[in-house]
Amino acid sequence: MALNFHQLHIFYTVSEKGSFSGAAQALHMTQPAVTMQIQSLEDYFGTKLFLRTTKKIELTEAGRALLPFAKRSIELMRETETAMSRFTHMLEGRLQLGASLTIGEYILPRLLGPFGREFPHISVSLKVMNTTQILDEIMQHQLTFGLVEAPIEHPDVLLDPVLSDELLLVLPAQHELAQQERITLEDALRYPFVLREKGSGTRRVMEEELLRRGRDLSDMKILMELGSTGAVKSAVEANLGLSILSQSSIKHELALGVLAARSIEGIRFVRSFYSIHLKSALLPISAVTFLTFMKERDLKQWL
Repeated sequence: MALNFHQLHIFYTVSEKGSFSGAAQALHMTQPAVTMQIQSLEDYFGTKLFLRTTKKIELTEAGRALLPFAKRSIELMRETETAMSRFTHMLEGRLQLGASLTIGEYILPRLLGPFGREFPHISVSLKVMNTTQILDEIMQHQLTFGLVEAPIEHPDVLLDPVLSDELLLVLPAQHELAQQERITLEDALRYPFVLREKGSGTRRVMEEELLRRGRDLSDMKILMELGSTGAVKSAVEANLGLSILSQSSIKHELALGVLAARSIEGIRFVRSFYSIHLKSALLPISAVTFLTFMKERDLKQWL
């Protein structure tokens, strides 16, 4: 019998989860199949890797020695797939991914066309939903990976920045502030604001930057809070207030001349967009290819 990567992956996942049942669920395998692979690995090395009790399992000394090598093998496999993805132009497969609102509605549609021309044999199935829903479907193995607008802290999920984005002050095209060369935060705070709802990625970035500047939402005249970027843009266009929105979401309105976007002097609302997937799952090469394609693009060229 030869040592194989699949067994090391299972061994690492059992160690991470602390149980065969947890590893089986994470790997989408049956528990007997996981147990059989671990036994085969123990037979190969001629030593026990886990101490099994009725309540829990623990690594033996041999298991602790093997663990860093198993981890490195997984990291090396991921690096290998990333390195080779740029050369793999005849891939076939179907990607099932979820994306939060700004990414799914305003960024990915501009990337999917070029990606499809370069990799015509990969089909993409995209769900636009909130971050909580994306995480739930990834945990249930319904999505290969997700793209979200704010970092997620979860013990079973890997987080990787793929793009950066900047939020700008958005106002009606004829607004008096749009005629100024310089706009300070104090200038902007004189006017009412229309914001995304609490908990949205866009709003979170704005709130965190204001706090770093010693300001908070109590300093703003919040006229209304709306549940979509489209609704916010319509409210700003109707001159109900100003807003802070992703530059990627207002390209169409800027081109039509109905909205204007400006920087606030001395403040940058910058954020990263992240990919998320299960630590226990190795992404298929088609998914690695898609993420590599995104990372190699300058977001500004798509805006």
